[in-house]
Amino acid sequence: MLFIVAGAILGVVVGAIPGLTASAAIAMLVPLTYYVDPLSALAFLYVIGKAGRFGGSISAILFNTPGTTAAAATILDGHPMTQKGQAGKALKTASLASAIGDFTGEILLICAALTIASFTRQLGPPEYFAIYLCAFLIIGSVISSSILKGIISTLLGASLAMIGLDPITSEPRLDFGMIELYNGLSLVPLLIGLFVISEVFVQATQHQAKKDKEQKMKASCVEDESLSAQEVKRCLPFIGKGAGIGAVIGLLPGVGSAVACFVAYSEGRRKAKNGDKWGTGVIEGIAAPEAANNAVSGPSMIPLLALGVPGSTIAAMLLGVFMIHGIQVGPQIFETSGDIVYGLFAAGLVGIFIYFLVGWFGSVHIGRIIDKVPPTYIYPSILAIACVSAYTARSSLFDVGLACVFGLVGYFMRTMNLSTAATVIAFVLAPGAEQALRQSLLLGDNGFMIFAERPIALIFFSIPVLAIAIKLYSRFRNKPQEVNLDTA
Repeated sequence: MLFIVAGAILGVVVGAIPGLTASAAIAMLVPLTYYVDPLSALAFLYVIGKAGRFGGSISAILFNTPGTTAAAATILDGHPMTQKGQAGKALKTASLASAIGDFTGEILLICAALTIASFTRQLGPPEYFAIYLCAFLIIGSVISSSILKGIISTLLGASLAMIGLDPITSEPRLDFGMIELYNGLSLVPLLIGLFVISEVFVQATQHQAKKDKEQKMKASCVEDESLSAQEVKRCLPFIGKGAGIGAVIGLLPGVGSAVACFVAYSEGRRKAKNGDKWGTGVIEGIAAPEAANNAVSGPSMIPLLALGVPGSTIAAMLLGVFMIHGIQVGPQIFETSGDIVYGLFAAGLVGIFIYFLVGWFGSVHIGRIIDKVPPTYIYPSILAIACVSAYTARSSLFDVGLACVFGLVGYFMRTMNLSTAATVIAFVLAPGAEQALRQSLLLGDNGFMIFAERPIALIFFSIPVLAIAIKLYSRFRNKPQEVNLDTA
């Protein structure tokens, strides 16, 4: 319970700091999991991820800067409410919608994970390789605006996972003659470099631009800080629809909260009677995207627990924690480590309630404190903590150097619009995919034809092909319309 409470508070605070995402916070705290029991470690990081999604709405509403990409749609109506002196009302709407959406997703996780796991328990290596390949291609094609850049990001992560000893022949590969790389790259410096140090570099380059656009909070009246029962009733249909959209999108590997919030916002605006007022400061415009981006949290864990395939960056980090403690993730986890899984479910429900209380009563105060702390103090401190975290994992200065190298890599990836999230997920998935592929080829005498003999494998092979085809079709279909508009 102590770790759950700490995770809820820390997640809200971290999410509220512009530019510092929940993923970055989790990356810095992964080394802590070496020294605590598995359930406490997993509950701590899982709740940080949940609370961090809500925390991003605080800076979005108060400072017109989303703390996380998941809160990008919340700006559209959240900050106009702050400018009208209704910051408290906007933050309470966000906390209520986030908690209901998150609770919906968590219930779906609890109900669906075991059901899907009972089915996937019958799958063999060919089917698992098809699932891994499906995840690779979907993540690469969907997680980035460009299919090519998404695939490049995914291939980079898979290539980094190949460094180290071959799992069958024990021959070193891609080690460049360095003994430190014989056991492969550690997940911790990779996470810290790509998510934390690269973010510090980005904030350093953008600090002056942000300083010029800085928006201050407007003092709000007591009347404007309350959320009436009538207003809650008005928001509930949008919260329900947003939660449903987020829960469905959360099942898709790599799509994430950023997509869910804009889909829910667009759908809510289309159906709303006051749709023409959305974007000027209406509470429904906050309720819909906040419910959607938090509803992603639970369902994104279903592929991880049922298949061993992380559906999001945070799920990939949790997979790393499972591996640290020697817990095999997949359909058998409900039998071998069921107490940990069910404890994690309970931690998620309790964490939702706690961060709702923190958000309802403390969001404005957290925002004011963050507003008073200069970024010149925040980000150097984060950089120092990141280096300490990289060293703590294996007490290795080599890992600190790796984290700095990947910080530069992550910074250049961001400038070129490559996806660091796709790289990390692919890095985590690649060893399992390689093992499944080799086991599949050893099972049959016909080489790759073994996959053609497995109907379920063929279904999973066809899913990413269909997804990429739909995306390409929609893109080419929209091009003539853009040309005609320009001509007109």
